Amino acid sequence: MAEVKILSEIPGKVISIEVGAGDSVDEDDALVILESMKMEIPVDSPADGTIVKILVAVDDMVEEGDEIAIIET
Repeated sequence: MAEVKILSEIPGKVISIEVGAGDSVDEDDALVILESMKMEIPVDSPADGTIVKILVAVDDMVEEGDEIAIIET
């Protein structure tokens, strides 16, 4: 199994965390919801797997390229 780092594609504020460590996810499941320019942008899983760790908290600000989560595929 491989660990995959999930990165933010945009700068924004974390407004919701949809999963937790140990949760199983499918490709395209929303992991975190970001608010950017008054829009809600989901950060989706790139593959089926299990959440190893969530690296952000609600109200955190993230920049493009920041690590948000790690999944094991």
